Amino acid sequence: MTALYIERYLNWGLTREELQSGRPLIGIAQTGSDLSPCNRIHVELASRVRDGIRDAGGVPFEFPCHPIQETGRRPTAALDRNLSYLSLVEVLHGYPLDGVVLTTGCDKTTPALLMAAATADLPAIVLSGGPMLDGWRLLSSGEIGYSEFMDRVCASAPSPGQCSRTGTASEERAGLSCAAVPAPYRERAQYAYRTGQRAVGLVHEDLRPSAILTRPAFLNAIRASETSPEAIARHAQAELHDLPLLVNVIPSGQFLCESFYRAGGVPAAPLTVTGRSVAENDVIRTAAAPLRARAGFRARVGNLFDSALLKTREGVLEARAIVFEGPEDYHGRINDPELADCILFIRYVGPVGYPGSAEVVNMQPPDALISRGVDHLPYHVLESTSESPSILNASPEAAVGGALAILRTGDTVRLDVAAGSLDVVRCADGGEITPAVLEARWAEHVPPPLPSQTPWQEIYRATVGQLETGGCLELATRYKRVAEQLARDNH
Repeated sequence: MTALYIERYLNWGLTREELQSGRPLIGIAQTGSDLSPCNRIHVELASRVRDGIRDAGGVPFEFPCHPIQETGRRPTAALDRNLSYLSLVEVLHGYPLDGVVLTTGCDKTTPALLMAAATADLPAIVLSGGPMLDGWRLLSSGEIGYSEFMDRVCASAPSPGQCSRTGTASEERAGLSCAAVPAPYRERAQYAYRTGQRAVGLVHEDLRPSAILTRPAFLNAIRASETSPEAIARHAQAELHDLPLLVNVIPSGQFLCESFYRAGGVPAAPLTVTGRSVAENDVIRTAAAPLRARAGFRARVGNLFDSALLKTREGVLEARAIVFEGPEDYHGRINDPELADCILFIRYVGPVGYPGSAEVVNMQPPDALISRGVDHLPYHVLESTSESPSILNASPEAAVGGALAILRTGDTVRLDVAAGSLDVVRCADGGEITPAVLEARWAEHVPPPLPSQTPWQEIYRATVGQLETGGCLELATRYKRVAEQLARDNH
């Protein structure tokens, strides 16, 4: 049986001594490719990872992951997160690997690979590709023309790497990474080498994701940077309001990830793959001297949805609702001069409706507001995600029977931050919103067709959960530590 398993691994130059020596076999989950420019740096970094693995006494096995690219994948890269997760779980469970290096970059490859590592519970370490530079938003303000705008957009990506802000891609991966280094820096290749070394150490120590990806670790990372609602969607919302903001990086602060790295990098976590906690330093804010004393997220409830998230703000706001049937409708009407003193709602952009919960970070304000220096929408409500100070992850979405489906343009909505509520309170004609009114609207409601264009879209829609629980493949949450039980022999 042993001969059957190893003989084909000899045909490209490996030896029996390597494969039968007892040395740890370390996988390198390769997400870099020409289709995935944010992760493409890993094509070059993999050689340094291999060097580190071999120098630490392991044997590297590099294999491809399903490609994901936020700006290139249609209709949305969120569709591929669960697909990439599924494929990696099967690799980690079905192949003879002792540990794995997860090469991540964007905010889809990161959770896809982390979730797979958590499901398998094989010793795992993350190597991020690192952030690049920021971009520009001057076209709509009239300061530059289209040609200069395109030149600046192209110039804003002068190096390998992911977005240079604290989204999911630039966070510390909840303790499964050695360091956060900008992509162009020489230290990135040095850390790739050390990551390979550390992967072998994790196997010898039997340090698994289940010991690192703990609830306190997630809560600590979110407290530090006030980002990534994906990380807190499942079972954590109530504990994350009125928290001090410790990291002064866009979108919640002023600086970019290169400055963050220069200041000392990722703040303290309870336990990381280094085997120890990371001490606080004087550059990144402490809880005693935060960037903002009351930050974090609040969970929203109301008669429009059961759950949503809002970055903590103060006050009560009552305004008329403007409802958009997806991003195409939004782009077509956002410069309508009648859209003033309102809260914008975008529906049918959730996991089932889009499909894949479109990340509508390109939802900029009307040109008239941009020309006055307003570069983010103050309040809008989405069934998906955005970089603006939005109400995010509204669940259930309209496509699965959420009440956003019967909200109408002109209705008056009331947001009470302190109470944690968002409700529709009056009809467009001034009449009160009563249970009878809502019942009548449901009776009149005709759901729009939601055609799937590929087999995976149909499978995805049938299996994905709502964003209140992370938009996960719900059936997959039943599977834990699958690497503990070997798969059956295939001969």
